[in-house]
Amino acid sequence: MQRPIMAGFLALLFCLAPLSGCFGENVDSTISEGDVTITPKVWIGGDFQAITIAAESDMSAFVPYMILNTENGFVQNSTVVDIKAGKSVQLTVLAPPRTDTAVVLIGDYGREDWPIRDLTESWKVWYAREGFERDDNQGISRVSSNTSLDAVLPSTKNGGEVIAIRLGIDRPFAAAFSEAEGGRHSMGLVDGRTVLNYINVMSDETPDPLDPADGAVGYLDRWAGQGNAAYEDGAQYLIKEMEGFGLEVINQRFVYDSVNTGQQNPEAYNICGYRFGEVTPDKWMVFGAHFDIAPPVNGGMISPHLIGERTYGTRVGAYDNTAGTVAMLLYARAFADLTFDCDTFLALWSSEEEGLRGSNAFANNQCDYCLPHDKELEFYINMDMMGMSWPAHKNGVGDPFPYHAWSGPDLDPDVQDVQITTVLEHVHRNVLKAPMDLRIDGTYGAGCDQHWDEHADLVFDVHEDTFGRSDHVTFRELGAQTIFHLGAYDEDYSAYHSPTDTLDNMIEEVGGQEELERSMEFVMWAAMLEFIIADQTPEIRNMNEM
Repeated sequence: MQRPIMAGFLALLFCLAPLSGCFGENVDSTISEGDVTITPKVWIGGDFQAITIAAESDMSAFVPYMILNTENGFVQNSTVVDIKAGKSVQLTVLAPPRTDTAVVLIGDYGREDWPIRDLTESWKVWYAREGFERDDNQGISRVSSNTSLDAVLPSTKNGGEVIAIRLGIDRPFAAAFSEAEGGRHSMGLVDGRTVLNYINVMSDETPDPLDPADGAVGYLDRWAGQGNAAYEDGAQYLIKEMEGFGLEVINQRFVYDSVNTGQQNPEAYNICGYRFGEVTPDKWMVFGAHFDIAPPVNGGMISPHLIGERTYGTRVGAYDNTAGTVAMLLYARAFADLTFDCDTFLALWSSEEEGLRGSNAFANNQCDYCLPHDKELEFYINMDMMGMSWPAHKNGVGDPFPYHAWSGPDLDPDVQDVQITTVLEHVHRNVLKAPMDLRIDGTYGAGCDQHWDEHADLVFDVHEDTFGRSDHVTFRELGAQTIFHLGAYDEDYSAYHSPTDTLDNMIEEVGGQEELERSMEFVMWAAMLEFIIADQTPEIRNMNEM
């Protein structure tokens, strides 16, 4: 994403939210709402779409959404365009996936400064309090970039009143899907229905006697660490899918040397889709999930976590971590036509269940093609166990499953703000409009630390924390800033690490496909937007300094 707009992502912090009506009544008399036509009048939510702004008078337009520059494939946050009378401008815009309203602001030709809402409120709240008549509005100013589209930066100036053109946003249903089948979440750059479809393919337990790897139609028994043919079979499927989306795929084989016995153990391999950075190839980012699943242990399959209470291990691992694996496929599809600042890895790790061995091999140059130590590691975003989390409810009607998204590290007590926390909280609070105060105990951000007991009563847990034992730990220990996405765990979802970790069980537990797809889609959008924003701003500044 575009380097010269390093701080321009803050425009997205300010602007991705619904609005209706005009800002004030005494707008500039030289232009009016009737002087501009924006088509289509209803945008497609969650997808890049061409829109046209046509002008009857000279004017400028502020479009506060992600814009795809079709000339070079870069994505930037917001733009301001000048339009002469009788002319039109076409932009490719990503409309938000979780709102029904879009807005484009119109002002005098050549206008540089524009009002925006406060970070803590929506445009609707801002309008209701008559923010258009106040002199304490936040503002942005346009800045030139080395592309054909201007960018925006925070400003102490807001330019005064503007005209707001309100448009609708709709999420169309994919053909043949009803709402109960998740049709409402079946279209877009990423969508819940496609996640579910891929999980269904990979976790299909229908017997197949002609498949010597796992004897099933799907890709089961993906236990890493034993030179397992079923793991290799599933890996080949994923490689073909990623290559089909146009990514270069790198296979990273490695061997694990046992600390206790000194024996060497084949660990299959990691799979990484790779994109070269166009602006800062000396920096790189990783978006990852583990591909292996929890193997049966202890002979009698008694859980080492809950001794005597349930069996342990799974053939399917739909939740942990087929769901996260599928997320990487959808991101590979979504990113195939985009251009990135940093070198980018979309990684599927081996042997997470055995102790983060795959990501550690990558990080410590113990596999065929590993971490590029001559480059600076920026961010790592991790997807592990998704779908059994807010907004889905237990049995479809009970308390919401917990949702966790943690940024780090926060190891230095004198450092209260990790840079990527700005992105984490912005995406959830301002873009996706999540209820950031939703906790069982009714508080938010009140003294959580690295102990699970401090998280056990949380419904929506989005903040800076170093807790977790998934592959993000590998990169945090290298000094990277990380985000870890995690859903329900152990006591909240009893199928975790058990034979009942199947797609059918997930659907039953949340009360239907539509609920599961809604939950999957939320975390998919959260992580994808975090990654896009972090890539285009690899040296994010503290918001208080802007």
